Amino acid sequence: MESRVLSRAGAFSSLAHLRKSPRDVAGGASFVTVKTVGSLAEGGNLIWGRQLRPELCSPALKKEAVLLRPCLAATSSPAEGGDSAGEKVAPAGFFDKYPALVTGFFFFTWYFLNVIFNILNKKIYNYFPYPYFVSVIHLFVGVVYCLASWTVGLPKRAPIDSNLLKLLIPVAVCHALGHVTSNVSFAAVAVSFTHTIKALEPFFNAAASQFILGQSIPITLWLSLAPVVIGVSMASLTELSFNWVGFISAMISNISFTYRSIYSKKAMTDMDSTNIYAYISIIALIVCIPPAVIVEGPALLKHGFNDAIAKVGLVKFVSDLFWVGMFYHLYNQVATNTLERVAPLTHAVGNVLKRVFVIGFSIIVFGNKISTQTGIGTAIAIAGVALYSLIKARMEEEKRVSPFSIFLYLIKLVETWKVILHMQG
Repeated sequence: MESRVLSRAGAFSSLAHLRKSPRDVAGGASFVTVKTVGSLAEGGNLIWGRQLRPELCSPALKKEAVLLRPCLAATSSPAEGGDSAGEKVAPAGFFDKYPALVTGFFFFTWYFLNVIFNILNKKIYNYFPYPYFVSVIHLFVGVVYCLASWTVGLPKRAPIDSNLLKLLIPVAVCHALGHVTSNVSFAAVAVSFTHTIKALEPFFNAAASQFILGQSIPITLWLSLAPVVIGVSMASLTELSFNWVGFISAMISNISFTYRSIYSKKAMTDMDSTNIYAYISIIALIVCIPPAVIVEGPALLKHGFNDAIAKVGLVKFVSDLFWVGMFYHLYNQVATNTLERVAPLTHAVGNVLKRVFVIGFSIIVFGNKISTQTGIGTAIAIAGVALYSLIKARMEEEKRVSPFSIFLYLIKLVETWKVILHMQG
């Protein structure tokens, strides 16, 4: 149920590190100002519908189109004849010094929050089986969190107009439908089984791309999806918690999130992903409230709330609902922030490992008994998803590195050396 919000800004490209002669190195530190022309590749900061790190596509860089590169230097003294004489190089912060460690922390936090959410969510359903209402609570707590964040300016609320609202409504409706049906499945069957069924989502994405969007899907991608279908089928046939409500709900969730991806491509915007996700959550909450009232309202008022309070107490009941909502929102937000920091290949591997973590921990925590065939089927399905994701990630990377983008890169490299030679002359 993680958020996949499309956010697009201007493309940005970086040039190779420039080497200076020993004479210049000995002279001290300086900055070479390199004028850029055009972009290296279309959508340079867009990876699978996810915005790259904000520092790589800041408005200041896009507006000025000027790249500052620190040259190699033995000291931090001003370079003779340099344009930035008298300026000192700021010391690198922790985030710049250890980027891999920071990215690893983001992945750990994403996995941790996701596992905690799934476990707490299932525990609530064990004594309060009302997935429509719980889905509303998930979104409600997240919306309150977003409103509080906007109030203190972290982040600053981005204005929204009627045109953007019209584009976001279909995305939010599909997000709401996928979220609710996922929770219906979580309430009906084991968490591990729901996640196994949701491993079919790439299959539905490929089918929609081929038959709805008219995009050509290579045969290698279709072949990589075969293990997914086979694995899910094997797991379903011998799943001890199997029932049709859980199975069909998980399949509807896959379809809903597929259409969400389709509409998201039409709703690309320059707004940052945090604000986009906040607006989608608000719209999705409005969409989810009427079905919850109609489907579960009478039962909740009659005995639902009273039964839950009698089993666990009022304080635990309220605190469980609050924390499951917080974990739902935070894991989605951290997932978005994590995926902004990495390339498609890393994202693909991370997403598969996340599902493995959730399935494994849910089996351990709840002590779910699974048959040998179910375990083998789940492993085959996960392996198929990993294969599909790796192939698609490599295709996306190859698509961005086109001959034209290489040609532009060479042009800018030549212009860079012209600037350097002119400064040295």
